[in-house]
Amino acid sequence: MKRLAEIIKPYLQLLRVGNLTFVAILLYVMEKWVATPLLQLEQFGELMPWWILTLLIVSVVGIAAGGYVINDYFDVKIDRINRPDNLVVTRIISRDAAMNLFYGLTAVGVIAGTVVAWWAHSWTLLFTYVVIPGLLWFYSASYKRMFLVGNLVVAFASAIVPLLVAIANADYLHHLYQNALAYSPIVGELYVWTGGFAAFAFLLTWVREIVKDIEDIEGDREMECRTLPIVWGDKVAKIIATLLLMAIAILIVYMLFAVLPFSHEWKSLPTRYVVFGLIVPILCSIVLLWAANNRTEYHRVQTIIKFAMFMGMLFSYVIATNL
Repeated sequence: MKRLAEIIKPYLQLLRVGNLTFVAILLYVMEKWVATPLLQLEQFGELMPWWILTLLIVSVVGIAAGGYVINDYFDVKIDRINRPDNLVVTRIISRDAAMNLFYGLTAVGVIAGTVVAWWAHSWTLLFTYVVIPGLLWFYSASYKRMFLVGNLVVAFASAIVPLLVAIANADYLHHLYQNALAYSPIVGELYVWTGGFAAFAFLLTWVREIVKDIEDIEGDREMECRTLPIVWGDKVAKIIATLLLMAIAILIVYMLFAVLPFSHEWKSLPTRYVVFGLIVPILCSIVLLWAANNRTEYHRVQTIIKFAMFMGMLFSYVIATNL
């Protein structure tokens, strides 16, 4: 058993299983705790059958896993400097094997996504499943070395995940009800609520990518990458990350008090959840970011940001139980 674990561990590391698990849970809760309660509130009932939700999760996880593999494929030289102990491609598996794994995972994701698009009668979904794998390829090959472009591509890819649930349900509703749907606010509500999570994911992912670039500055500079901390310096990068984190905190507070139809008393669950589950981790990440001086400390900041993303995702349950 120990030997098997040693064999499997590099592959789990290559595929970023923790991140893939987060993506799978995110899609599930967006459907079950955001889309379905909204649909039920407007008397539509649950639309997406379990097998379509499963294929939706498989599609995104497959494409994301392929993206991680191709990223490591192109990053071998950089990772030899930044993460020599975690190098998988060339050390554990060959570059050819990594490329074949990318093709296989991406094919599974695109096929599963095509079925979801067929069910939803959605050209938008089909277009997304064609474009995103190509975007991840070009990101790994060149975009990530460009000034700001790489950060924004990753942030966009993260933001599109919760929106896929809204697109699938909205396009299926359009197929079922066509013009009659104009009399219902449900499509707008689906996009507004999932769009809030998408904006949260976009901004936090952008911050995490900036912190990661500061952490990897040595190897990136060696490979002549033009990341934000290399072009403008790590101090400016920290300032921008801090401003983004402060903007996220302000938007969260605004959402709580101006948008969400909840009680705003201090003792209410939504308020306490937002303060301790989101605002406090965000403020802690700002403090630790400015105190960080080495790779371990920058990695700790990324971990806190991931925790804030996880808590933001689980806030969907608070919404579902208070609608």
